[in-house]
Amino acid sequence: MRMRGSTARIVGLLAAVLAAAAIIGCSPVEEPQGFWGKLWKLEVGPDYKQPQLDLVKEYRSQLSPAEANSLADLPWWSVFNDKVLQSLIAEALAHNYNLQLATARVDQARALVWVAASELYPQLGYQAFAGREKTFVPFEAAGGNLTFNTFGGFLNAAWEIDIWGRIRRSTEAARANLFAQQDVRRGVMLALVSDVAAGYFSLLELDLELAIAQESARVYKQTLDLFTQRFEYGQDSKLPVMRAQAAYDSSIAKIASLKRAIVLQENAISVLVGSYPRAIERRTPLIRQVMPLTPPGMTSDLMQRRPDILQSEQTMIGANAEIGVAVANFFPKIGLSALFGAQSPDINDIVDSSFNIWRIAGVVAGPLFQGGRILQSYYAQQAFWDGAIAQYKQTVLVAFREVSDALISQQTLVGQRDALQHQVVSLKESVHLALLRYDVGRASYFEVLEAEQLLFPAEDALAQTQRDQLLAVVNLYKSLGGGWNLTNAEWMQPR
Repeated sequence: MRMRGSTARIVGLLAAVLAAAAIIGCSPVEEPQGFWGKLWKLEVGPDYKQPQLDLVKEYRSQLSPAEANSLADLPWWSVFNDKVLQSLIAEALAHNYNLQLATARVDQARALVWVAASELYPQLGYQAFAGREKTFVPFEAAGGNLTFNTFGGFLNAAWEIDIWGRIRRSTEAARANLFAQQDVRRGVMLALVSDVAAGYFSLLELDLELAIAQESARVYKQTLDLFTQRFEYGQDSKLPVMRAQAAYDSSIAKIASLKRAIVLQENAISVLVGSYPRAIERRTPLIRQVMPLTPPGMTSDLMQRRPDILQSEQTMIGANAEIGVAVANFFPKIGLSALFGAQSPDINDIVDSSFNIWRIAGVVAGPLFQGGRILQSYYAQQAFWDGAIAQYKQTVLVAFREVSDALISQQTLVGQRDALQHQVVSLKESVHLALLRYDVGRASYFEVLEAEQLLFPAEDALAQTQRDQLLAVVNLYKSLGGGWNLTNAEWMQPR
């Protein structure tokens, strides 16, 4: 059935209103041009400006002059070139639940951007109803009661004209949250790579300590057998036997403690890689691990590489946009609404133009008195912005501190390792000489035990220093924002 002329004009007018709305309410990524572009630019609230920071030109503890090359430019598989470790890191990036949670939050934030931007578009809806009603009619001709049917259907549209930029500022805040969540995800990936590497190197160090403890138990057992033999032949007292027995028992207890620590470390790595507790494969021992060159790069680059700094800046951007939303709430909301439909006591008449219902209206609504709610909301957003700036600056300071800590650890651990290596060599020689002197009666049992008891802790300290050197590389890579130039796909697929 054809629409009458008036109805057609109403529908055409409604279509024109919706078309105009669609022009202004275009994608939040693409700005309109011309008159609508000028209207688009009208946004209350401050535009974001990055806080000024006086950055140092070099990191404290940096030995060589600043250069463009940085350890952070390397992908993680070039820094950690142990094949088993690479396999563990790849498994962690594929199955770690914290990373999956971070990825889900990115997807959530991406959806919320479009939730915020959806208010730029006309909001269309429909309504349909059918009912039967009996009512009292106070007229004699009506017989007192009237029973009738009601059928109706409506199409409604409402659109807020974003004159002040409230919706655009809200979308800007949502977009900043999306970028922040993406930086959070990258930070989780970097932390995950670092945690797996640190856990793996700690496991290798425990293996080395276990080997040292087992060797110490073997040596203490030999010493115990020697002292026992001399006691049985009447060449010495029982005191050396008891002291040797105590040293041997101590080494056995340490072996048990280290075995427990190894299993606990394996369980911790298992959780990182997203699996139930299991044994972790090891091939290359601690002392054969290779450390890469570690130039820190330019200090200014740190601001664009550290995911926590980038996240903190996005938080500032979002806080600044929320101030604009708070300011826009002081102004009236201007919009259009339209309704078109039909209502009839007979469902067959719904399509008849004589039963059409339509309405087009402009709406202006604004606050007069809110008990201070809008003003205090503005103050709250301003305070949040101030806090976001403070948090950003604090994050930058912590980043520079962590880089400096890693650099100084690298430098000092080199000398510490060299000294411990010389100490271990000297103590091994002293144990050998003490046993020779004891065999010929030139030394007491105490001299032998003292030499042995000094050797094995020194070997443990050397093993721990070797581990700490590797951990310093891990910490430097993490603190510099390593892998900053990798895409999400490249993080997951090592070459």
